[in-house]
Amino acid sequence: MLSLLIIPFFSGIAYAHTIDSVGEYRVEIGWMNEPVVSGETNAIEFYVSPLEPNLDLKDQVFKNGIEGLKKTVKIQLVYKDENIMLPLSPDHNIPGKYYAFINPTVSGFYQANILGNIEDTPISLSMHPPKVEERSYIEFPEPTDLTLNQIIDGHTALIEDIQNLKESVKTLEDKNSTNGEYVGIGLGFIGIIIAIAALVRSKKN
Repeated sequence: MLSLLIIPFFSGIAYAHTIDSVGEYRVEIGWMNEPVVSGETNAIEFYVSPLEPNLDLKDQVFKNGIEGLKKTVKIQLVYKDENIMLPLSPDHNIPGKYYAFINPTVSGFYQANILGNIEDTPISLSMHPPKVEERSYIEFPEPTDLTLNQIIDGHTALIEDIQNLKESVKTLEDKNSTNGEYVGIGLGFIGIIIAIAALVRSKKN
């Protein structure tokens, strides 16, 4: 019962947009698809609208969005020591809403630096969208590396079979050393059979 209460609480925090202000403008960023996971194409959503007078920032809402910022504002996305400059693409249905498309390949926290000019107001603002989660967070029923694990397990089993075969042949040689030629031929046939079985197993996996 406690976990059921805690999970929705943290979910509300993790997947919210971030709001700030610059001059007379309200700015907001967040991920287009939430929760955002590594290895999937996504986009930073960027909203710009005028601040309403006599309202605290927490009470400001997005309306009357500012258009025409495609050429004057860019988003620099930063992850640790790496960064990339992303252009804005306007939403054709919602004035003042823009997208900066990106495929975050690594999970973790990213920083979005908003750079340029909103009309006559310079902007150089650092904002932090919600954390990028590991891709396995939404994979079902098994992670995508399952096939690799199956191949590794299959090869391990094959090595064990070969080792058991060697021990059996060694025992046979010790018992009847005069039939070495027949043992060699038998070993060749058994090797072929094991190779065929390994090929069938790898195709199934």
